[in-house]
Amino acid sequence: MLFINSFRSEWLKKRRTASSLLTVIGALLIPLIVLIARLDDAGALAAVNRQPRLWENLYGRNWQLMGLLLLPMGVVLATSLITQIEYRNNTWKQLCTTPQSLTMIFLAKFSVILVMLVEFFLLFTFGIWLTGVLPGLFFRDVPYPVEPLPVKAFFNGSARFFLDILPVVALQYLLSLRFKNFLIPLGAGLGLYVASMIAVHWRHGYWIPYTYSAYNFMGGAGATFHTHYWAAGYSVLFIGLAYILYITRKEKG
Repeated sequence: MLFINSFRSEWLKKRRTASSLLTVIGALLIPLIVLIARLDDAGALAAVNRQPRLWENLYGRNWQLMGLLLLPMGVVLATSLITQIEYRNNTWKQLCTTPQSLTMIFLAKFSVILVMLVEFFLLFTFGIWLTGVLPGLFFRDVPYPVEPLPVKAFFNGSARFFLDILPVVALQYLLSLRFKNFLIPLGAGLGLYVASMIAVHWRHGYWIPYTYSAYNFMGGAGATFHTHYWAAGYSVLFIGLAYILYITRKEKG
């Protein structure tokens, strides 16, 4: 019950940030672009919607853009925004005097980020579905997709992306808790993202956890080293280190 109250408190705080708006816009932006591109090619829509691999193609088109670009950058920005609320409002000391343990505070803040990430994935998947069904509302000759929605395949693919992005969440959480200046975790995250785009074809690119979502589409040497396991390992390492640094830090604000 105490954790639920702590989580609820942290969830209410995020209303003061642009993180909720960022989640909605970020999740639906790529599907909107894909939808516009489909509508622009209206002549082929009727035949395309009858194809047996329609959903697989739409899933790939949407995730190729999302996994390579918006997802890592969005996670960097959203995690920094949520974690740094106390620094911006100068309320760390006030928070630490509340009747809850430091562990509870740490877990509640991190859980808010994870729940928002789940929201993002659900909205994005809903956006992919809309790219398939909405053209039929604009053009009478465009049928509802013949192929049934592959819910299991969508879930499995999204779960892999979720795991691959967890190290980024954990590392950004660590940096945002450690440094008061918002630009430090933001700059570090964006710098590592740029480095990952350069290193994705390097045979040791899997050392950089920001490359994992890109490996789902671009392949590369690192893809042969079971990057999902590396992602899980990095996630545990970063969140464990973040917890130790947070608990042992004498001055929380």
